[in-house]
Amino acid sequence: MAGTLGRDPWKSMDIASFGYMLSLAEGHSTLFNLQIAGIAPELDAYLPYWLGSCAIVLLPFLKADLAARVPFVISSLFGMACLWQAIYFLARNPQAQPVAFAFGGEANPKDYARSLADAGLLGYLACLGLAVPSHELTPMAFQLQTVSLLFMGSAILPFYPLKGISAWGIGILLLTLSGAPSLSVVLASGTLFIWSRHPQSTKYQVLSMGLVLAALLVIAYELDLWKWRLMPLFILNQEWRQEFELLVWYLWPAWPLAGWTIWRWRSHWSNQIWSQHLVLPIFLFSATLAASLLTENPDRTLLLALPSLAALASFALPTFSRTAAALVDWFTLLFFSTGAMIVWVVWISLETGIPEQPALNVYKLIPGYVHHFDALTFSIAIISTGLWVKLIQWRVGRHPAALWKSMVLPASGAIVCWILLMTLWLPFIDRGLSYKAWSEDLTRQIGKPVCVHYLDLDRNQIAGLGYHGNLSFFPLNNPSPACDWLLVNERSHQKFKTSANQDLWMLSQEFKRPGDKKDFLHIYHLKSAQKHD
Repeated sequence: MAGTLGRDPWKSMDIASFGYMLSLAEGHSTLFNLQIAGIAPELDAYLPYWLGSCAIVLLPFLKADLAARVPFVISSLFGMACLWQAIYFLARNPQAQPVAFAFGGEANPKDYARSLADAGLLGYLACLGLAVPSHELTPMAFQLQTVSLLFMGSAILPFYPLKGISAWGIGILLLTLSGAPSLSVVLASGTLFIWSRHPQSTKYQVLSMGLVLAALLVIAYELDLWKWRLMPLFILNQEWRQEFELLVWYLWPAWPLAGWTIWRWRSHWSNQIWSQHLVLPIFLFSATLAASLLTENPDRTLLLALPSLAALASFALPTFSRTAAALVDWFTLLFFSTGAMIVWVVWISLETGIPEQPALNVYKLIPGYVHHFDALTFSIAIISTGLWVKLIQWRVGRHPAALWKSMVLPASGAIVCWILLMTLWLPFIDRGLSYKAWSEDLTRQIGKPVCVHYLDLDRNQIAGLGYHGNLSFFPLNNPSPACDWLLVNERSHQKFKTSANQDLWMLSQEFKRPGDKKDFLHIYHLKSAQKHD
């Protein structure tokens, strides 16, 4: 619920995706022709927009943006369940089980697999990159759950072939309809090849999966989903340092554990190269990582690598030394405790003025923000902080050993800090990232006209200003309807001033979004309408 309730859609892809859902729900778009003011989506991801639109229609008693998040919340919980099942069945493979003792006493296979699945899910929740993108209304947030479903289907094939093929097929179909047909084909082809090399696979199963893959290719072709959005290599070469830094913090703390897994299980590569608990997650991670590095929006696409990385990380814990586990615990304790302390210090500064500088920084970054005390969010933050302290006490105490204990503090620390951010800091974060305050300023300047013309506005600007300001946008080259107001983006302003259309309009004012230099518009008023007024 943290990050889902009590906020407006945030800038960029969150508000833009919601705009397409709302457009479809209000009848301004059709199922296969989504648009906002004549602009098509950045990704041809039909399914996420359909689900959000259906939720808006079926839940009219909720605010539209909150209703649109309901299917995403449900799919997020479903994706976590799929990931747990995937790791559980990977750990049930004979190659993944611990060596049997001479006189017995080793872990029960099912109990061992459950412990690893618990650890893997905790490692998934601990990843820092999961926080913001997984709470947005973007196609990538939904793709994450379809990748988990595909992962689960591939993992359970040796145990339940029919269920596995069904989950695998549904997963690649949903991933295709979510805007990633190329990645879907790559993942489907790779997992099909891995299963064909498995000793339990049959020709009938491989043939069935091949037919499903062929049907997927036909569906993607018929829906015209094959549109490449690869990043040019010269841009990738220029931004490799940023990409590396993104990988380091985004995938923390799962990536060091995953690396340890590959190193400690290296003997399997020489004599058991098709050990499914290693090959399957490594392939999925490699494919999704390559997709994130070669496409735009790498931070959101990298989200798809988290399930397989968490699975790899879980297999590091059985061979983790007590010293290494203690190092992880102490680093996590210091990192997240410091983060929680910073959140509280800034909130106390806003509430009391002591210390003075943090509050001044907030007011400088977010002009117009007025702080108010909220008893509910304060209570939630106090309870969360208290639970974090109790959890630390439990972790340092003497308790029976469990494989998942090393992942408790990382997962809980990430969750606690996120809850504190989405309670104590949410009012000014929401003001800084949403378009509500800016749209209120705009309507104070131009009123609430029937329609507004635009020139070169971004999708998120049109969606945000249109939703919060209840405005209808039409391109400038669309003469019908004739609108009295025009919004021009800064990057196209010079070109507009030299065009023939400029004689019809008079510059009213420059309109800048507080705290964001990128959102800079010019407001024009129709000269004939001004004379009429």
